[in-house]
Amino acid sequence: MGADRLLTSTGSVNKKAMNDQNRTITILLAEDNYDDRIQVEKAFQEVDSAYDLFFVHDGKELMQYLYRQGKFTEPTSAPRPDLILLDLNMPRMDGRQALAEIKTSVELRSIPVVVLSNSHTHADILRTYDLGGAGFIIKPQTFKGMLEVVKVLNEYWFEVVELASGEGVRNVKKDNFILSSSG
Repeated sequence: MGADRLLTSTGSVNKKAMNDQNRTITILLAEDNYDDRIQVEKAFQEVDSAYDLFFVHDGKELMQYLYRQGKFTEPTSAPRPDLILLDLNMPRMDGRQALAEIKTSVELRSIPVVVLSNSHTHADILRTYDLGGAGFIIKPQTFKGMLEVVKVLNEYWFEVVELASGEGVRNVKKDNFILSSSG
């Protein structure tokens, strides 16, 4: 038994969402609040791209998933994520502790981690970036707001930058600038 799979898109596939790699993107959501998980899932469904969205309930499960321990030993039920969306305030191991462990691990530190939290304290935002987080998003309180967040995440992480899990680095021309990222 692996992580709970929230969403696997099927049918027509948006090739841009596949990051020009002709593969599905794996997103791992670490979130203990059921209502927040459902809101994120519905927003990804609205974007209708080629995502496999998995979730874990806390930081301890997140680390077990990433290290393929416990119930996450099967690679097919716990694939390496291309992006982690991380809540800060979770039981057992909070998001701050999980982020610190991810970014000190040679095997895991190339996975981008974006904090998605109700916290809006300056200390949490600074600590996220100090620990190596790739971004900090305050959870929107409406579905419309979450949908906008997911659209921006989709465009930036899966259309503009090249993820470390991808094959090579590609350049994207936007407004006469060449943008390139290796992860």
